[in-house]
Amino acid sequence: MQIAQRLQSIKPSLTLSINSKALSMRQEGIDVTSLAVGEPNFPTPAHVCAAAKAAIDANFCRYTQVPGIPELRQACGRYFKRVHNVDVPKEAIIVGGGGKHCIYNFLQTTINPGDEVLIPTPYWLSYPDMVELAGGKPVLVKATASQNFKVSPKMLESALTKQTKLLILNSPSNPTGAVYSRDEFSQIMDWALDNNIFVLADEIYEQLIFPPAESISAINWFKKKPEMVAVLNGLSKSFAMTGWRVGFLAAHPDLIAKISSMQGHSTSNICSIAQKAAQAALEGSYDCVYKMRQAFQKRRDLGLEIINSWPFAICPKPDGAFYFFADVHTCYKKHIKNSTDICNELLTKAHVALVPGAAFGDDNCIRFSYAVADDVLVDALNKVGDVLKDLVR
Repeated sequence: MQIAQRLQSIKPSLTLSINSKALSMRQEGIDVTSLAVGEPNFPTPAHVCAAAKAAIDANFCRYTQVPGIPELRQACGRYFKRVHNVDVPKEAIIVGGGGKHCIYNFLQTTINPGDEVLIPTPYWLSYPDMVELAGGKPVLVKATASQNFKVSPKMLESALTKQTKLLILNSPSNPTGAVYSRDEFSQIMDWALDNNIFVLADEIYEQLIFPPAESISAINWFKKKPEMVAVLNGLSKSFAMTGWRVGFLAAHPDLIAKISSMQGHSTSNICSIAQKAAQAALEGSYDCVYKMRQAFQKRRDLGLEIINSWPFAICPKPDGAFYFFADVHTCYKKHIKNSTDICNELLTKAHVALVPGAAFGDDNCIRFSYAVADDVLVDALNKVGDVLKDLVR
């Protein structure tokens, strides 16, 4: 049996063994708490579900246009007008099966073999593999906890070569929750465009930014230079619609046409019912989003107070998303040599499932998701703290 050579560069998931172990423990009757999943624990808003039910009743169950129905593409464009006062025509929008699908298609459409892609690190775990599948070379620009996990133009400049074609900028960040300030974001965007580097801005967590931090979007630069900027957003995180699989990308209409052509030969349109649900989400009230954001901010504060009490951990305050990314390398002793080892230890002894930082490019850290109920979060973090405390004794 022949396996395509391009798949040789794809690394197996570092979380696979931990997830498998957690499942086995649950089957044995052990109560395992998962702080590993990047998924809101809230239900999809009622008005969104109602729109989907109405679409089913109307038998809206046929193929649609590949890049999405015009009404949804218009709603995606109006989102940028509503939030950032930037006009984006539907011709500059394509809808995909989640943000991941949109990013994959974008990279397949824009990256040539040997092109270098700057990826601020820690990174969302799929970026490097997606770049490699497109024939490109991921160039990791690492920021540490002491830098609040944020890169600067100077750091990016040190990685710049003649082969650099693209910068992937993720704010708020998965896994760190870091949010670039207006000045920081502007400096990076201006640096990239001055160096003729295309910017893909992953803003999937944009609606989950906690005051006083503020949202600054690359859509403002798209308005100035649409041929060099693409902006990714979606419904999974902000509207608790992970399973609906709806993401959308804003880019130059010519690029959108090329991505649509490629998508037409792979998946065609996304689910017609999900499109109607997404349209209702984007066009309706955002009060549900604001309530979820308030709940996440409360959990952020609850969890951070506990983590900050650990003398063996460093965790910059996340200003968005719903993750803590804590540096716990001082706990690496004896049989604990890396983030995977420590996550296995915490699963075995604390019965809490976490994600190793190595999956995100920083083996000193572990990622906690606080997309769980307040009491569940507090109980899990206290159990984790007890185990880590034993490791450093």
